[in-house]
Amino acid sequence: MVPILQMQTTWLAPGWHPGLSHKGLVLSDIVAAVLSQDLDVHDPITSDKAGLSFVRRAFLPRAIGLGTGFLCVAVVLWERQSPIWLWALLVAFSYGWPLLAYWMALRSRSPYVIERRQVLFDSLMGGFWIASIGFNVLPTVMMLSMLAMNNTAAGGVRFVLRGMAMQALGMVVSVLLLGFSFTPQISQQILYACLPMLVIHPLTIGLVLYRLAIQLGQHKRTLSELSRTDSLTGLFNRRYWSEQASLVFDDCRARGQAASLALIDVDHFKSSNDRYGHIAGDEVLREVGRCIQRNLRLTDIAGRYGGDEFCVLLPDTESGEALAVLERLREEITSLAFSQAEGLSVSLSIGIAGFHTGLEDAQAWLKRADEALYRAKELGRNRVVAAAG
Repeated sequence: MVPILQMQTTWLAPGWHPGLSHKGLVLSDIVAAVLSQDLDVHDPITSDKAGLSFVRRAFLPRAIGLGTGFLCVAVVLWERQSPIWLWALLVAFSYGWPLLAYWMALRSRSPYVIERRQVLFDSLMGGFWIASIGFNVLPTVMMLSMLAMNNTAAGGVRFVLRGMAMQALGMVVSVLLLGFSFTPQISQQILYACLPMLVIHPLTIGLVLYRLAIQLGQHKRTLSELSRTDSLTGLFNRRYWSEQASLVFDDCRARGQAASLALIDVDHFKSSNDRYGHIAGDEVLREVGRCIQRNLRLTDIAGRYGGDEFCVLLPDTESGEALAVLERLREEITSLAFSQAEGLSVSLSIGIAGFHTGLEDAQAWLKRADEALYRAKELGRNRVVAAAG
């Protein structure tokens, strides 16, 4: 990039002399220093997926911003009777650069890093055009605002400062090529030419941010789901289920409502797992989890407590009614067939404890259900036992 600028200055800059090549070399060193201060390519945010998403988000604001910004600059260049090479550069930058930047970032091994550097190049060229139009007030303010928004979105306050440094470098390059001029006056033509950018670019930024907010909301919901779900069975995990048990317990104590808690154990799971293998064992747990979901009501809360143990909360349910619900579950489990373990028959031992005001907390409630489960195993397994009282 910089050698091309140096080549142009040898025949375009008024009053050119060889000493300017030294200034060009200094500028190239500064540009390289600013561009080299980028993110660690091993940072999770710079991963291919995150980088490509960033590149795609940046394309539309860049394309529309430069496309409408072309009018702002073109009117001033027309009034200043600027040279043809400057017009050619403006057209190439406004309509060719967005496509080229998008293509280069997509082909890069580090799209996030490359896109950030291209945002800095946008700032460099923004400074170049600001000085090239003689710092005309309205286009200058609009370009600086657009660049500030883009730089803030790309990397926050520190990145804005780096963008400002690149803008200053761009201004220096323009002054070296074209000489310094200051014409802040705004004609009616300039005002009209700036209106499309003034209206369309903020709408574009708003659209991009809206889409990003939708995506973030979806990701947040997905992460929330993953944080409370057991990946193998699809039921709630132990942590989330325990939180719900405490909430149900507190609600029962405060309102005097009935509720039941059940602990479920897959009979002889360890020996079946040893005999048929872990893949078959996982299939058993998945199918038991699905069967639990099919047989429970919408208000019931089922989870995997750990290993081959499951847990169920049945709000507004007396232990007798809960026993009938879980008896149906136990009967259906015995009819399950497994593709990874032909001939395997599975049964459940289930312990139920109803809520009563004498319980100290949810852990005491859980302990009563565990005692009932232990009693079911003592009686020969494959049965449902409710705690006394």
